[in-house]
Amino acid sequence: MGTLDGKAALVTGAGRGIGAALARKLAAEGAAVVATDLDAEPLQQVVSDLERAGGKVLALAGDVTAGDFAARAIANTVDAFGGLDLLINNAGYIWNTTIQNTTDEQWEAMLDVHLTAPFRLLRAAAPYFRDQSRRESETGGARRRKVVNVSSLSGLGGEPTQVAYASAKAGVVGLTKSLAKAWGRYHVNVNCVAFGYIETRLTQGWEGEPATIDVKGRQLKVGFERHVAESVKSRVPLGRAGTPEEGAGAIYLLCLPEAEYITGHVLVCDGGAFQ
Repeated sequence: MGTLDGKAALVTGAGRGIGAALARKLAAEGAAVVATDLDAEPLQQVVSDLERAGGKVLALAGDVTAGDFAARAIANTVDAFGGLDLLINNAGYIWNTTIQNTTDEQWEAMLDVHLTAPFRLLRAAAPYFRDQSRRESETGGARRRKVVNVSSLSGLGGEPTQVAYASAKAGVVGLTKSLAKAWGRYHVNVNCVAFGYIETRLTQGWEGEPATIDVKGRQLKVGFERHVAESVKSRVPLGRAGTPEEGAGAIYLLCLPEAEYITGHVLVCDGGAFQ
């Protein structure tokens, strides 16, 4: 028996990093998982791994910023697994520079993926959460559901070269707190995890030429020069970066039945760096 047996989860950005680790964790604990990602190939690998391990999982490749994505993702989850109990807004990437070099395209891209996409998914989920809560209340069997949004230390404290990203991640905190107040009556807990230095492709160390990722045809610089990465790690009280599994663990904590009286909270997962 897993701690999440009978739950249906939707996880965005599940093809790599924290999202992939979370999909594995939720499935291992008994949840049925709809895993989404922009990139179909790594997503399919995660889904294949989960299926081989006996997990219940459905792949949904697509762009979270597309206008039809939210309604499609919610409908696919409910149709495939009979409901929606856990909604995790994790998808995102970085596109960093100073404010004087930030273009409108860059600003809008960061807001679209980190703030507008979660907003649309939550808006699409709202009628389902409301209607299910009313039906269950009438029969005396209210079921608690969980939303976990992903923010960042940049969203809490800012970062000089992450003007757009930090602004979007700060907005996620406001979105979380607002919906926690609005959706308590629907038995939905809405929380947020703000990550510090977690080892993913977005935070990788490099030497010589900067590391890049491809996002919809754009080659975007990611990570830090090796000596900078080591310096950042040295300022973390735990003395190291976190692993994707540890990042996933922070989200998982807020999905547990034991977290049912926690809502509107921002859990910082950073090894103590923000204290």
